[in-house]
Amino acid sequence: MNKNYGSQSMIAPLRKVLVKRPDKYFGNADPAKWHYTSRPNLTVARKEHDTFVSLLRQAGADVIYHDEPQPNQADALYVFDPVIITDQGAVILRMGKDLRRGEEIPMARCLEALGIPVYYSLHGQALAEGGDLLWLDYDTLAVGLGFRTNAEGLRQLKEALSRLDVNVMPVELPYFTGPDACLHLLSLISIVDHNMAVIYKPLLSVPFWEYLKAHGFQFIEVPEEEFKTMGPNVLATAPGNCIMLEGNPITRKRLEKAGCRVSTYSGKEISLKAEGGPTCLTRPILRD
Repeated sequence: MNKNYGSQSMIAPLRKVLVKRPDKYFGNADPAKWHYTSRPNLTVARKEHDTFVSLLRQAGADVIYHDEPQPNQADALYVFDPVIITDQGAVILRMGKDLRRGEEIPMARCLEALGIPVYYSLHGQALAEGGDLLWLDYDTLAVGLGFRTNAEGLRQLKEALSRLDVNVMPVELPYFTGPDACLHLLSLISIVDHNMAVIYKPLLSVPFWEYLKAHGFQFIEVPEEEFKTMGPNVLATAPGNCIMLEGNPITRKRLEKAGCRVSTYSGKEISLKAEGGPTCLTRPILRD
């Protein structure tokens, strides 16, 4: 494995991670246009983000900032979505949300400046966002098919990753509240330890749930009231070490009962207003 990059896991110890500090484009976002609950308070958002970054560092991660200005790209804060990092380099995705189209090129420039080559770029009519891509293990990538990731995106991911002997597994997503909302696969599930997943079962695909169960997964179920506050969006910084959004006490208690160590951050501005939890705020570059 290359020692500078590679992140074909959701739980291996997080060594290097990319983040983007909230900027004026996030602070000036029109809530109606961007589907935010209200306009973010930039001063508070930056404080929340700084606290979140401190948790990443406490977990042992080297934090790198993606600081290229991206005019009018309010969602660029959520660096998880434009790319995935394989052991052979970056797979540049193609955003399904029209307003986010264009984040991919600055991300590719940032990664290449860090010495991470572009292994593959989605093109043509392909759509895929990182929030729909879940590493079940080193060789298996689950791909959520919904409004942000389409069949052509799935096909190109299969084409790219077959050369790495990665099995790409489609997972159909529900309509839920429609195309304007952000429902990614990772809105419904996070893997937090070996064969342990936090899930919101009511919206999870039955075949996918059965697959996980057959492969020995233990489930930490999120109650309905905590689905609304991103209870299923949990970032593992190592097996059993988690960062989650505060305000989800039932899910946190269930995680701790299962043996996980949990840290929380306040994310009223950077998470709840704009539908992006701790996973969304990070792009793991190296897990080992």
